[in-house]
Amino acid sequence: MKVKSIVINGIIAALYIAVTMLVQPFGYNAIQFRLSEMFNHLVVFNKKYMIGIVLGVFIANLFSPLGMYDLAFGVGQSILSLAITIWSARFIKGQATRMIFNTIVFTIMMFLIAIEIQLVGDIPFALKPFLLTWLTCAAGEFAVMAVGIPVMMLLNKRLHFNKLIEE
Repeated sequence: MKVKSIVINGIIAALYIAVTMLVQPFGYNAIQFRLSEMFNHLVVFNKKYMIGIVLGVFIANLFSPLGMYDLAFGVGQSILSLAITIWSARFIKGQATRMIFNTIVFTIMMFLIAIEIQLVGDIPFALKPFLLTWLTCAAGEFAVMAVGIPVMMLLNKRLHFNKLIEE
């Protein structure tokens, strides 16, 4: 991996962490509005951004009140969802369409976070029926990811994400 790619991924990880910390505690509850999740759309532009995103999730989750559960489930959910989106690029063309698909994937995959919350148990806003927990987690994820689509498209016009990191 080239130095520029390492630096860009480091910046993405740092931004993910900083934005997550800004909205604390809303990034760790059953009703999650982790604004940094919009960075997940970067893999639509280049799959190499996955490294920075996953690193950001891992470090941000070190500060989670959910402890080791959030490291396993949160990082795992990100890796699986990002991998599905990267894989889908073979079949889905167009950045906006892939971001919509990415939003749907992350929203559905929030069932892993709902399982985590059910295992941990005593966290703010946790609803005991699994489906309700999944619904609240998925709703927050969907909202952030959906709002993230136009934000990332706008940023891409200025920053050219697909050219920012080397292939």
